[in-house]
Amino acid sequence: MTSKIESFPGTPLREKDFEEGKILFNHDEMNAQFAWDTGIAIGSYLAALKKGVLLGGYCETCRRTVIPPRTVCEWCFRPMDRYVHLKDTGVVNTFSLCYVTWDVKRIKEPEIPAVIEIDGASPLHGIMHKLGEVKPDAIHIGMRVQAVWKPEEEREGSVTDILYFKPIEESGS
Repeated sequence: MTSKIESFPGTPLREKDFEEGKILFNHDEMNAQFAWDTGIAIGSYLAALKKGVLLGGYCETCRRTVIPPRTVCEWCFRPMDRYVHLKDTGVVNTFSLCYVTWDVKRIKEPEIPAVIEIDGASPLHGIMHKLGEVKPDAIHIGMRVQAVWKPEEEREGSVTDILYFKPIEESGS
């Protein structure tokens, strides 16, 4: 009976063979160009952000307004093709104090991501964004906030066209 080594004859490669150029190999760099299609609903949402507008989707069947808009309602599975302009204000639903950045660097002053329930959207519908112009110990669930937008000429159709949400005073308080 032949061993596995005998049934696959060949010459083993050594690191030294590569260093001395005895082995033919090719080093290549990948050219990974691609395009991303946002689709109808998110494309409309991003175009509205560039104009300084928050856009929601309305479901005629469920009578719900959601942000960001979708093409299909996740409750009734019917098309959602009606868009509505929403206010750029809302309420803090939840938040966190982050002392580590997305690339795992420690920071002294926290970044404060929050889920903001946007005014005009159905309850519990909102977006996640950062809070700013507020001390961490002043933040609370239910705090009223408003979007702080980039200058119009700097917007590019991205959620980062909103710099952050800042606290606002209630009328009559």
